[in-house]
Amino acid sequence: MYKKSDFSKYVLIGFLSTTLAVTSNSIQIEAKSIPREKIFQSENYGTLTNQGKLRTYYMYTPKSYNHKHAMSLVLVFHGDNGSGNSIAKTSRFNNLAEAFGFIAVYPNGLEHQWSFTGHVRQKVDDISFVAALIGHIEQIRNINRRKIYATGFSQGGILTQALACRLPNKIAAFASVAGSLTARFARSCHPTVSISMMMINGTNDFSVHYHGDPITQKEALVSIPETINFWKRHDQCTSSSQFQYLSPTKSRNHLQVKAFRYSGCRNASEVLQFAVVNGGHFWPGGASTDTKLNHVNTQLGFNASKAIWSFFQHHSLTTFKASTIGKAKR
Repeated sequence: MYKKSDFSKYVLIGFLSTTLAVTSNSIQIEAKSIPREKIFQSENYGTLTNQGKLRTYYMYTPKSYNHKHAMSLVLVFHGDNGSGNSIAKTSRFNNLAEAFGFIAVYPNGLEHQWSFTGHVRQKVDDISFVAALIGHIEQIRNINRRKIYATGFSQGGILTQALACRLPNKIAAFASVAGSLTARFARSCHPTVSISMMMINGTNDFSVHYHGDPITQKEALVSIPETINFWKRHDQCTSSSQFQYLSPTKSRNHLQVKAFRYSGCRNASEVLQFAVVNGGHFWPGGASTDTKLNHVNTQLGFNASKAIWSFFQHHSLTTFKASTIGKAKR
């Protein structure tokens, strides 16, 4: 029997309603870019040079920012052929940053893509870039080093999984949307610290397959259940899964969200999963110029961004004492 706990907070925050009737068995829509809106003073674009390449990012600083007080940092990574601006508009993290007082940074991948071991043409490693970007942001904003978080969509979600393997001492918690762990990283990933991971995936995602890729496929992705089990094993979670159906109907013509939480893990870490049954490749609760997708999100009632931020707030790095950056001026 499911007992009320902190898990229910994710459910309540992530959901506004529960039932969604659709005309097909799956929703298979990639969120489209939202036209840029007016740039306010709290928005700006930045650059840094890393690995011999000029890199760019979009940053939102809430109006409550005071350089004397450290703020949390949320890194949000776009999908294939996306941009920092497009994922900002889709995820609406700026609204949450303003409401809850954290800084949101949306990096841009070279040629609108991410590379985990070195881009064939650009010859860069985006994991190293992210590490450099964190250091760069710490120089211009007062960041709470214990509360740096990473999330991303699609290829950006795959990058988020890779960051959990390679930068666990810099990032406190991770959340991938329509992403998974590559088979190569699953073999070589051995973080020395516990990892708090949230995953949100559609079971009928044709781009990031819920049941994984053929092992012969280049950069094959392991299945979503296997990825969840990977992080459970790593964190030595001892509790049985606590789950709740977040939609009352089981009809094949209805989207349904199942939530699973695994706790009793090392160092208060946890693994949390939202499975959108019959859902496809999209950011639940996100904005889009596609009216069909907007209708899906309105009826679904699950807001991935709110659930992710709620999850992040429960976790912080414990491997070193909190510190602030005295050089932050703005």
